[in-house]
Amino acid sequence: MQDNRKTGIGGKVLLALTMIFFYLPILYIIVFSFNGSRSLTHLEGFSLRWYEKMFADSNMMEAVVYTIVIAVLATVISTIAGTLAAIGMSRSKKILRNLVDQVNNLPILNPEIVTAIGLLMFFSALGVKKGFVTLLLAHIMFCIPYVILSVMPKLRSLDPNLADAAMDLGATPFQALTKVIVPQILPGIISGALVAFTMSFDDFIISYFVTGNGVQNISILVYTMSKRVNPSINALSTLVIVLITVALTVVNVIPVIREKQGKSGAALGKRGMAVCMAVVVAITGVSIAMLRKGGGASPQDAIAKYGSDTLKLYIPGEYMSEELIPNFEKEYGVKVIVELFDSNEMMYTKLQAGDSYDVVVPSDYMIQRMLADDALQELDKDLIPNLDNLTPEVKNLPYDPDNTYSVPYFWGSVGIIYNHNNVDPAEVEAQGFDILRNPKYKGHIYMYDSERDAFMVALKALGYSMNTSDADEIQAAYEWLLDMNNTMNPTYVTDEVIDGMANGNKDIAIVYSGDATYVQSENEDMSYWMPKEGTNLWYDAMVVPKNAQNPLLAQEFINYTLTYEAALGNSEYVGYTSPNEEVMLELSGEEGMYGAYEAYIPRSGYEKDEVFQDNPILKKKIAELWIKVKASKG
Repeated sequence: MQDNRKTGIGGKVLLALTMIFFYLPILYIIVFSFNGSRSLTHLEGFSLRWYEKMFADSNMMEAVVYTIVIAVLATVISTIAGTLAAIGMSRSKKILRNLVDQVNNLPILNPEIVTAIGLLMFFSALGVKKGFVTLLLAHIMFCIPYVILSVMPKLRSLDPNLADAAMDLGATPFQALTKVIVPQILPGIISGALVAFTMSFDDFIISYFVTGNGVQNISILVYTMSKRVNPSINALSTLVIVLITVALTVVNVIPVIREKQGKSGAALGKRGMAVCMAVVVAITGVSIAMLRKGGGASPQDAIAKYGSDTLKLYIPGEYMSEELIPNFEKEYGVKVIVELFDSNEMMYTKLQAGDSYDVVVPSDYMIQRMLADDALQELDKDLIPNLDNLTPEVKNLPYDPDNTYSVPYFWGSVGIIYNHNNVDPAEVEAQGFDILRNPKYKGHIYMYDSERDAFMVALKALGYSMNTSDADEIQAAYEWLLDMNNTMNPTYVTDEVIDGMANGNKDIAIVYSGDATYVQSENEDMSYWMPKEGTNLWYDAMVVPKNAQNPLLAQEFINYTLTYEAALGNSEYVGYTSPNEEVMLELSGEEGMYGAYEAYIPRSGYEKDEVFQDNPILKKKIAELWIKVKASKG
């Protein structure tokens, strides 16, 4: 008896721990959706500001609309198709049924990335324009197998002669299906529909590869926020959690009511289901109406001037002010379709697959690669008179002399941010990147989880060029990183470094200058240093691909971003250094927003600073070595 009691207590403890493990992150999101600051780790008062920003963010609302519309349509279509397919399978010969059953399992067992790449190649081979239709077709495709799996067990439990008996009694085949078969398997159909809706609503990998033309769901939106994590996502997640909780409550309560109240309960259940369906239809209708409203016709003068009223922009996430696109659309009477990417490599892959954009914002080394591929149009400088606004530091860069193909969007450096209360500034200035191997700071370091940036740090610390192809120098950098990893216990991060350093979680970190500017604005104990051994100066720039459909409008947009108002709003919002000289000087002045932060203005003219060059062979080599570094143990 005591053993049973102990087992019972142990089971309850395990259940409690499991519930905490699953639901604590959800509670965390809900709590921080009401946080008064941008911090994702420290509460600073109650506020509804992130809910206000969520509803005011057109990109976020559009992603919500697309997510709902795609999920509802995919659920309805896949449920009907999957149910009919399951019924057909149940009445087929055993050999055929087993064969189809195995084929049905393939999309479920197949890794999503394989399915995604296959669909990407399939749509590209057919020349299908990626967007809403391709996204919907993909979702229907991967939802149908789950519906079939949910319905088949119910069909197996039915008397195989049930439909024949109904028709013997005078029912038509359609009546036998809808009046006899479907009611018997309805629980399986509902289960399949719920699974299909969940799979569609939550999907990221397949959606990311098959969508385009500005169509993105919530998962893609969140993933592509690579520069800053927008706390409005907490508000959006909370809203989704509430809606799902309400839906699950209704779905689970109705059967209980029906069971307890008999026929009257059944009627109530039907009315409840009818109400739920009406709500779903209403939400879908409103969502579609919102999409149509967003894609309305633009003024004819824009078409006459540019040949088009639509611009497609491909840019890193959270990399422009909230007012930039609405203001441009209003001033020029056009529609801007914005798509976001999280890395230069992903952007390059989509362009190679044939996706067409009018303006793309890649980094310096990627522009070099695109030029080598002859993938960029030469800019007409007569259409971009605001090139005169550029600061001299961003003109005539090595990857594009005379700015023939590109116009800088932001620029900056990579350096060390540190807590000057815990780390002696004299040590940082004297040791440079070698401060990352100072035993005094073991366990107090953030290292950027990027092979390119990590090897840049090591190579510069050793006095080598970060663009070296010398095998011995690369090996020495590998050993430097290996030693740091094994002796200093660094924490490898990407964008988490921003919030981590703003909250003082570590004492030293490698960061991009724009992120350092934000950290300094949030935490006055932080200082920024660019080592004397040199570092990476980087440039992100606007380019017009060769296959751009609207080059005239593209160059109008490029010209617009260089205006004082647009450049000021961009730099204030993102925190990176503006290429507009007037804006840069104003923001870095004594009374400027970033005047107190040394990270805002990158060092220029220093001979040891370098710009990354495109070298695929070197990149592959250091990627392999970086995996070994992180896999090593001290």
